[in-house]
Amino acid sequence: MSDVLVVSEHRRGELREVSREAITAGRELADARGGDLHVAVIGGDVDAFADDLNRSGVDAVHTVANGEEFDHNVYQTAVSALLDETDAGIVVIPNSVNGLDYAPAVAEEHDLPLVTDAIGFEYEDGLTVTREMYGSKVETTVDVDGDRFVLTVRGGEWAPAEGVGDAPVESAEVDLPESGARVTGFEEVAGGDVDISEADVLVSVGRGIEEEENLAVVEELADALGATLSASRPIVDNGWLPKNRQVGQSGKVVTPDVYIAVGISGAVQHVAGMKGSDTIVAINTDPNAPIFDIADYGIVGDLFDVVPELVDEFA
Repeated sequence: MSDVLVVSEHRRGELREVSREAITAGRELADARGGDLHVAVIGGDVDAFADDLNRSGVDAVHTVANGEEFDHNVYQTAVSALLDETDAGIVVIPNSVNGLDYAPAVAEEHDLPLVTDAIGFEYEDGLTVTREMYGSKVETTVDVDGDRFVLTVRGGEWAPAEGVGDAPVESAEVDLPESGARVTGFEEVAGGDVDISEADVLVSVGRGIEEEENLAVVEELADALGATLSASRPIVDNGWLPKNRQVGQSGKVVTPDVYIAVGISGAVQHVAGMKGSDTIVAINTDPNAPIFDIADYGIVGDLFDVVPELVDEFA
């Protein structure tokens, strides 16, 4: 039972990036155990999704065609069946609303330990999982007994799997139940037309902006760069930007190519949502601000002086 089964996730006809990240995590576990890596695609356009997820390091892709969106009964039944069929010892599931819905049911059905929200792990004689607690203020490690378990992984913590694989794609024969708790539609909240988790470049603003009227300064920079505007929690709590723009533990996890933090100190809750960005640029008046600890480039200065100069440079 050295193999690993990764369960992909999609929403509204699109694969979520955490699916590719979970493949990277799964490959690390499979290599440590000397096993194969299996990837499950359940529902939606299974053929297109399977083609996309057939990355380097994947040994087999299993598809289960049923419905367009998430269904608890279907996912639990399909994952349980694939766990038996592949004889995998580990199931890796995205730590998402959907993943946390069915992962406990799979673990309970197979009497397996469940560890959620992993941000890292080591595997030698057994598994040691790194998690965060107390609002991401403390990192903890959890030792998992045995060699079979269910693990959910947080998005943005592993690099997305790359390359083109040549794994066989197999349509799994699963006796699926009637629909249970199935997603039937989506309703956009105010400002929901923007998904900051999909942006390549983010300009994020924090409490250093001081007043709502000053947001225009940062908006000009976002426009000049063709970037998307996001924010730390205080800006959203003040009602200056909608909730869907919030980056952080209580907002969204983002992994853009470039993340520009303007007037953001770098509280652990915010850093948890953006530390996976490829390049981080920080602008802050305080040279000791925690954001500079993770920034690739830092500018110590008043944002009201620095940002207009950047706008002039890129406009």
